[in-house]
Amino acid sequence: VDPASLPQPKHLLITHGHYDHLDTAAIATWGNGTHIIAPLGYDGLFDAIGMRQRHHLDWYEGYREDGREILFLPCNHWTMRNPLVGPNTGLWGSYLIRTKSGATIYLSGDTGFFDGFEQIGAQFDIDLAIFNLGAYEPRWFMAPSHMNPEETVQAFRDLRARRLAIVHWGTFRLGDEPVHFPPPAIRNALRAQHLEHRLLEIEHGQTLVYP
Repeated sequence: VDPASLPQPKHLLITHGHYDHLDTAAIATWGNGTHIIAPLGYDGLFDAIGMRQRHHLDWYEGYREDGREILFLPCNHWTMRNPLVGPNTGLWGSYLIRTKSGATIYLSGDTGFFDGFEQIGAQFDIDLAIFNLGAYEPRWFMAPSHMNPEETVQAFRDLRARRLAIVHWGTFRLGDEPVHFPPPAIRNALRAQHLEHRLLEIEHGQTLVYP
Protein backbone atom coordinates (compact mmCIF):
# COMPACT_ATOMS: atom_id res chain seq x y z
CA VAL A 1 0.00 0.00 0.00
CA ASP A 2 1.21 3.51 -0.75
CA PRO A 3 1.60 5.30 2.63
CA ALA A 4 0.55 8.55 0.94
CA SER A 5 -2.91 7.04 0.34
CA LEU A 6 -3.51 6.65 4.09
CA PRO A 7 -4.97 9.36 6.33
CA GLN A 8 -2.20 11.23 8.10
CA PRO A 9 -1.82 9.82 11.62
CA LYS A 10 -1.65 12.26 14.51
CA HIS A 11 0.63 9.90 16.47
CA LEU A 12 2.80 7.06 15.20
CA LEU A 13 3.95 4.44 17.72
CA ILE A 14 7.24 2.67 16.99
CA THR A 15 7.98 -0.53 18.94
CA HIS A 16 11.54 -1.25 17.74
CA GLY A 17 13.98 -0.75 14.91
CA HIS A 18 13.63 -3.85 12.72
CA TYR A 19 12.99 -2.84 9.12
CA ASP A 20 9.48 -4.30 9.00
CA HIS A 21 8.54 -2.04 11.94
CA LEU A 22 10.53 1.12 11.27
CA ASP A 23 10.44 1.98 7.57
CA THR A 24 11.96 5.44 7.32
CA ALA A 25 10.79 6.00 3.72
CA ALA A 26 7.17 5.32 4.68
CA ILE A 27 7.36 7.42 7.86
CA ALA A 28 8.87 10.36 5.99
CA THR A 29 5.70 10.49 3.85
CA TRP A 30 3.86 12.27 6.67
CA GLY A 31 6.57 14.74 7.70
CA ASN A 32 6.27 16.79 10.86
CA GLY A 33 2.49 16.72 10.76
CA THR A 34 2.79 13.36 12.53
CA HIS A 35 4.12 13.00 16.07
CA ILE A 36 6.48 10.06 16.62
CA ILE A 37 6.47 8.10 19.89
CA ALA A 38 9.45 5.74 19.93
CA PRO A 39 11.86 3.92 22.23
CA LEU A 40 15.21 5.39 23.17
CA GLY A 41 18.03 5.08 20.68
CA TYR A 42 16.59 6.13 17.30
CA ASP A 43 17.35 9.86 17.21
CA GLY A 44 19.68 9.58 14.24
CA LEU A 45 17.12 7.80 12.07
CA PHE A 46 14.41 10.39 12.69
CA ASP A 47 16.81 13.32 12.34
CA ALA A 48 17.87 11.96 8.94
CA ILE A 49 14.30 12.13 7.61
CA GLY A 50 13.47 15.43 9.29
CA MET A 51 10.92 14.05 11.77
CA ARG A 52 11.49 16.37 14.70
CA GLN A 53 8.09 16.23 16.38
CA ARG A 54 8.69 13.25 18.65
CA HIS A 55 9.03 11.77 22.11
CA HIS A 56 11.50 9.05 23.03
CA LEU A 57 10.49 6.81 25.93
CA ASP A 58 12.22 4.43 28.29
CA TRP A 59 10.29 1.50 29.76
CA TYR A 60 7.47 2.69 32.03
CA GLU A 61 7.69 6.25 30.75
CA GLY A 62 4.61 7.76 29.15
CA TYR A 63 3.24 10.48 26.90
CA ARG A 64 0.06 12.29 27.94
CA GLU A 65 -2.14 14.56 25.86
CA ASP A 66 -5.77 15.66 25.87
CA GLY A 67 -7.07 13.06 28.29
CA ARG A 68 -5.20 10.06 26.87
CA GLU A 69 -2.02 8.37 28.06
CA ILE A 70 0.45 6.18 26.16
CA LEU A 71 2.83 4.10 28.29
CA PHE A 72 5.88 2.28 26.94
CA LEU A 73 6.30 -1.15 28.53
CA PRO A 74 8.83 -4.02 28.31
CA CYS A 75 8.58 -7.02 26.02
CA ASN A 76 10.85 -9.95 25.17
CA HIS A 77 12.51 -8.99 21.89
CA TRP A 78 15.59 -7.31 20.40
CA THR A 79 16.47 -4.95 17.56
CA MET A 80 19.09 -4.36 14.88
CA ARG A 81 19.36 -2.42 11.62
CA ASN A 82 23.03 -2.81 10.74
CA PRO A 83 25.02 -6.00 11.46
CA LEU A 84 28.27 -4.02 11.40
CA VAL A 85 27.02 -1.79 14.22
CA GLY A 86 25.48 -4.74 16.04
CA PRO A 87 22.22 -5.43 17.88
CA ASN A 88 20.35 -3.53 20.57
CA THR A 89 21.71 -0.01 20.14
CA GLY A 90 18.06 1.08 20.53
CA LEU A 91 15.35 -0.08 22.89
CA TRP A 92 12.26 -2.18 22.09
CA GLY A 93 8.93 -2.63 23.82
CA SER A 94 5.14 -2.69 23.91
CA TYR A 95 2.54 0.03 24.53
CA LEU A 96 -0.44 0.53 26.79
CA ILE A 97 -2.94 3.15 25.60
CA ARG A 98 -5.42 4.62 28.05
CA THR A 99 -7.92 6.19 25.69
CA LYS A 100 -9.90 9.35 26.32
CA SER A 101 -13.14 7.33 26.20
CA GLY A 102 -11.92 5.05 28.99
CA ALA A 103 -10.93 1.85 27.16
CA THR A 104 -7.39 0.55 27.75
CA ILE A 105 -5.59 -1.09 24.81
CA TYR A 106 -2.39 -3.13 25.00
CA LEU A 107 -0.13 -3.43 21.92
CA SER A 108 2.38 -6.25 22.32
CA GLY A 109 4.83 -5.37 19.56
CA ASP A 110 7.10 -8.24 18.52
CA THR A 111 7.76 -10.42 21.57
CA GLY A 112 8.56 -13.89 22.73
CA PHE A 113 6.61 -15.27 25.66
CA PHE A 114 7.81 -14.08 29.09
CA ASP A 115 6.58 -13.62 32.64
CA GLY A 116 6.13 -9.89 32.02
CA PHE A 117 2.62 -10.54 30.71
CA GLU A 118 1.50 -11.70 34.14
CA GLN A 119 3.14 -8.68 35.76
CA ILE A 120 1.53 -6.24 33.32
CA GLY A 121 -1.85 -7.93 33.79
CA ALA A 122 -1.57 -7.51 37.55
CA GLN A 123 -0.76 -3.81 37.17
CA PHE A 124 -3.25 -2.70 34.51
CA ASP A 125 -6.91 -3.34 33.67
CA ILE A 126 -6.85 -4.12 29.92
CA ASP A 127 -9.92 -4.09 27.69
CA LEU A 128 -8.28 -5.13 24.41
CA ALA A 129 -4.93 -6.88 23.91
CA ILE A 130 -3.55 -6.66 20.36
CA PHE A 131 -0.83 -9.25 19.78
CA ASN A 132 1.69 -9.56 16.98
CA LEU A 133 1.21 -13.07 15.59
CA GLY A 134 3.28 -14.04 12.58
CA ALA A 135 6.75 -15.34 11.68
CA TYR A 136 6.63 -17.85 14.54
CA GLU A 137 7.94 -20.99 12.77
CA PRO A 138 10.32 -22.78 13.13
CA ARG A 139 10.15 -22.68 16.92
CA TRP A 140 13.84 -23.52 17.48
CA PHE A 141 14.67 -20.21 15.81
CA MET A 142 11.65 -17.96 16.33
CA ALA A 143 10.57 -18.80 19.92
CA PRO A 144 12.82 -16.23 21.63
CA SER A 145 11.42 -13.43 19.44
CA HIS A 146 7.86 -14.29 18.32
CA MET A 147 5.04 -16.15 20.07
CA ASN A 148 3.06 -18.92 18.40
CA PRO A 149 -0.76 -19.14 18.70
CA GLU A 150 -0.74 -21.25 21.88
CA GLU A 151 1.70 -18.87 23.60
CA THR A 152 -0.40 -15.92 22.47
CA VAL A 153 -3.46 -17.40 24.18
CA GLN A 154 -1.44 -17.95 27.37
CA ALA A 155 -0.17 -14.35 27.21
CA PHE A 156 -3.76 -13.16 26.77
CA ARG A 157 -4.80 -15.11 29.85
CA ASP A 158 -1.84 -13.78 31.84
CA LEU A 159 -2.77 -10.21 30.90
CA ARG A 160 -6.36 -10.86 32.03
CA ALA A 161 -7.57 -8.77 29.09
CA ARG A 162 -11.21 -8.86 28.00
CA ARG A 163 -10.74 -9.18 24.23
CA LEU A 164 -7.94 -10.27 21.91
CA ALA A 165 -7.00 -9.22 18.37
CA ILE A 166 -4.01 -10.13 16.20
CA VAL A 167 -1.85 -8.18 13.74
CA HIS A 168 1.59 -8.78 12.14
CA TRP A 169 0.38 -11.44 9.69
CA GLY A 170 -0.29 -11.66 5.96
CA THR A 171 2.21 -9.00 4.88
CA PHE A 172 5.85 -10.13 5.00
CA ARG A 173 6.97 -13.76 4.56
CA LEU A 174 9.44 -13.99 7.45
CA GLY A 175 8.68 -17.41 8.95
CA ASP A 176 8.06 -20.95 7.73
CA GLU A 177 4.30 -20.83 8.35
CA PRO A 178 2.16 -19.61 5.40
CA VAL A 179 1.23 -15.95 5.87
CA HIS A 180 -2.52 -16.70 6.01
CA PHE A 181 -2.20 -19.21 8.89
CA PRO A 182 -2.39 -16.95 12.00
CA PRO A 183 -6.18 -16.16 11.98
CA PRO A 184 -7.42 -19.78 11.84
CA ALA A 185 -4.57 -20.85 14.14
CA ILE A 186 -5.50 -18.34 16.85
CA ARG A 187 -9.17 -19.36 16.57
CA ASN A 188 -8.19 -22.98 17.11
CA ALA A 189 -5.94 -22.15 20.04
CA LEU A 190 -8.66 -20.05 21.68
CA ARG A 191 -11.29 -22.74 21.04
CA ALA A 192 -9.12 -25.27 22.88
CA GLN A 193 -9.31 -23.01 25.95
CA HIS A 194 -13.03 -22.22 25.45
CA LEU A 195 -12.12 -18.58 24.72
CA GLU A 196 -13.03 -18.20 21.03
CA HIS A 197 -15.80 -15.72 21.92
CA ARG A 198 -13.12 -13.32 23.20
CA LEU A 199 -11.53 -12.90 19.74
CA LEU A 200 -12.03 -9.57 17.98
CA GLU A 201 -11.45 -10.23 14.27
CA ILE A 202 -10.36 -7.52 11.86
CA GLU A 203 -9.35 -8.01 8.24
CA HIS A 204 -6.72 -6.11 6.31
CA GLY A 205 -8.16 -2.76 5.27
CA GLN A 206 -11.15 -3.04 7.58
CA THR A 207 -12.11 -0.30 10.03
CA LEU A 208 -13.44 -1.45 13.36
CA VAL A 209 -15.03 0.81 15.98
CA TYR A 210 -14.26 -0.49 19.49
CA PRO A 211 -15.77 -0.84 22.02
